[in-house]
Amino acid sequence: MDTSTLTRLFRSIKWSPEDDIVKIAYNIISREKEKWHKNVANSLLKILESNVTAKREEHSLNPLTFSTPLNSRNNIPLVTKIDREELRHDMILSQEIEKKFLRIEKEYIARDRLLLSGLKPKQKIMFYWPPGCGKSMWAERLAWDIGLPFLRINFEVIISSFLGESLVNLRKVFDQVKTYPCVLLLDEFDFIAKSRDNKQDVGEMSRIVNVMLNLLEDYDSPGIIIATTNLKDSIDTAMFRRFDDVIEIKKPEIEEISQLCKNTLSAMKVSKSINFKLIAKKLVGFSASDIVKLTQNAGKTAVLEGGDTVTMEHLTYAINEYLSR
Repeated sequence: MDTSTLTRLFRSIKWSPEDDIVKIAYNIISREKEKWHKNVANSLLKILESNVTAKREEHSLNPLTFSTPLNSRNNIPLVTKIDREELRHDMILSQEIEKKFLRIEKEYIARDRLLLSGLKPKQKIMFYWPPGCGKSMWAERLAWDIGLPFLRINFEVIISSFLGESLVNLRKVFDQVKTYPCVLLLDEFDFIAKSRDNKQDVGEMSRIVNVMLNLLEDYDSPGIIIATTNLKDSIDTAMFRRFDDVIEIKKPEIEEISQLCKNTLSAMKVSKSINFKLIAKKLVGFSASDIVKLTQNAGKTAVLEGGDTVTMEHLTYAINEYLSR
């Protein structure tokens, strides 16, 4: 089906988010992304989101009211809810990782059909690799793509120095999402899932790990749990069996690095003399967040010098400045 036909079709979709035709439309967008037709996919997504916004308000994916669970001692929220408009969802990924990610989306969208065949979609996923590779951004993009509310658990509030209170806090969160379709992010999961073989941890932390194991084992809610960590080796080995998939996110390679630089500078004028492939080769081994930061620094330098065009010299200077730290 050509782009113009798809566009006309999507403009005619004015149904509720939970209707099959909307789910099929999201499936089509996922397939276009898989084919690397990103401009087409983004255009169709904007049309679809615009058409179903009113219906989403009338018939939310979750008809229930979400009540933020609080720490009973001082009424601090145990989770943070991030508005859809604030979710980061524009990511540059390798084809291998993109396919894995789209598979999770497709399974969730097709969950009703899978259940009819006695199958369940992946609902508990762990991402790991060094800092700055976009693990938490993945969770935000997932929530954006499948239209679910996004919640981030606040482990610094969950953990209490009072005996037993941490366990109560954890259960409060999981009780609240039991019937609430959402993407629940367990960021820096190693904070609460450390190996029970660690002799330095007190008994309370071991009990927390045991409770988390049980909560994950029993999780049968209508949403998705995403756990992220930079310290995979410090996590209790039993935790990995509780997840439907464990995905390693690698640092970007030349093609992704080049695209990251171009996207970061998309709002500025860029000199045609810039050799992005050469720049990308210099940045192999850098995390995605570091690449974005130093590219932004190159843009800032261009502005501070009174110009409006980023040159090869600006990028080279930004790289050298970063390496000299």
